[in-house]
Amino acid sequence: MKWPAARSCVFLLVVLALCLQLVCAGTDYYKILGVDRSATKKAIKKAYKELSIKYHPDKNPGDKVAEAKFIELAEAYEVLTDEEKRRIYDRYGAEGLKEGGGGHRDPFDIFSQFGFGGFGGQRQHHERKGVSVNIDLDVTLEDVFLGATIEFEINKQIICPTCRGSGAKNADDVHTCHSCGGNGIKVVRQMLGPGIYQQMQTTCDVCGGKGRIVKSKCPVCQGTKVKRGSHQLTITIERGMADQQRIVFENESDESPDITPGDLIFTLRVRDHPVFARNGDNLYTKEILTLKEALLGFERQIKHLDGQLVRVSRSDVTQPGFVQEIKNEGMPNVEYPSERGSLFIEYQVVFPPALSPEQLEELKKIL
Repeated sequence: MKWPAARSCVFLLVVLALCLQLVCAGTDYYKILGVDRSATKKAIKKAYKELSIKYHPDKNPGDKVAEAKFIELAEAYEVLTDEEKRRIYDRYGAEGLKEGGGGHRDPFDIFSQFGFGGFGGQRQHHERKGVSVNIDLDVTLEDVFLGATIEFEINKQIICPTCRGSGAKNADDVHTCHSCGGNGIKVVRQMLGPGIYQQMQTTCDVCGGKGRIVKSKCPVCQGTKVKRGSHQLTITIERGMADQQRIVFENESDESPDITPGDLIFTLRVRDHPVFARNGDNLYTKEILTLKEALLGFERQIKHLDGQLVRVSRSDVTQPGFVQEIKNEGMPNVEYPSERGSLFIEYQVVFPPALSPEQLEELKKIL
C-alpha cells in the first residue's frame, strides 16, 4: 500500500514541476505590452510608455497588483528592445533568457529613460532624441473658421522593417565583437619609456565602436538599418486656430536605431482672404453703399465664410467710414469654439459722378 502512495506523490511532484516550467516558459512579453510579434521598436516603446504611466507605483500607492504589472512591463520592454535578447526570446522563450543569466535592470531606471517628471523620485535620464522637422502648412480662412482635416503624406527615414534595425540578414548574423567584448571601445597600453606605460581608451577598430559585428547584411537596407518610406498623417485643423499656430506630432520625424525620433511640427500659414480680415477672434470686412442707401437706409445680406447669409440693415444716415458691429458672427474661439467674436463692417459711400440741373434744384430745396 505504501508503494502506490509513494508513486502518486512522485507523480504529483513531476506534474507540478512541469506546470511551473510551462508557466515560466509561457511568459508572453508581446502580450504584456499588447503588441504583435512583428512590432517595431518604436511601437514597443510607445506601448511601454502608455502602460508604465498607468501602472506606476506613484500613481497607484499601495497597489501590489499595479506594482507587479509595472515590473513586468519593464522586463518585457528590456527584452523586446534589445535585438540579441529579443532574438533569443523569439526562439527559446523566457527560459532561454534565464539560461543566459544576467538578470534584469531596475524598472525605475528603464522608466526614467523617458524623462517623465513627477515619477520615480530623483531618477533622471533622457534618451537621445533626433532632429525635429518643421513644415509650413498653407490653409484658408475657411479652414480655420469651419475646422478641417488634411491627409498629409510624408517621405521619411524609417527603421528597416525586415531586419528591425539590426542591419543583418538573419538574427543569427549579429555577433558580439570579440575584440572589444561588445563595449565598442578598447584599452590600449602604450610604452612611453622603459617601464613606463600609458593606458588609453580608443574606439574599437574591428566593430567601429558599435560593439557588434554583422556577418551578413540585410538585403533590403544593405546593412544601413534604415530605409526611406512614406507615412500617412491626418492633420486636424481645429476651429479658431491662428496663423503661425503649431501642430506637433511627437516622435514622427526620421527614425534611427537607439535614438528617439524628433518631432514633426506643422506651422499654419493662413492665406489672405478677398473679403474678410481677421484680428484675434474678430472678423473685418467692408461694404460699399450708394448715396441713396447711405441717406435713406438699407437692408442687405453678406455671405459668410460658412456660406450662410448674414442680414445687416440700417435706417439712420450712414456716414462714410462708419463701422457696424455684429456680435457672435466672428471667428470661433479655439478653446471654446461655441463662443465667437464679432463681425465689424466698415461702410464706404460711393457718390454719383454728376447730378442733373433738376436734381441739383431738388437737393437745394431739401437741404
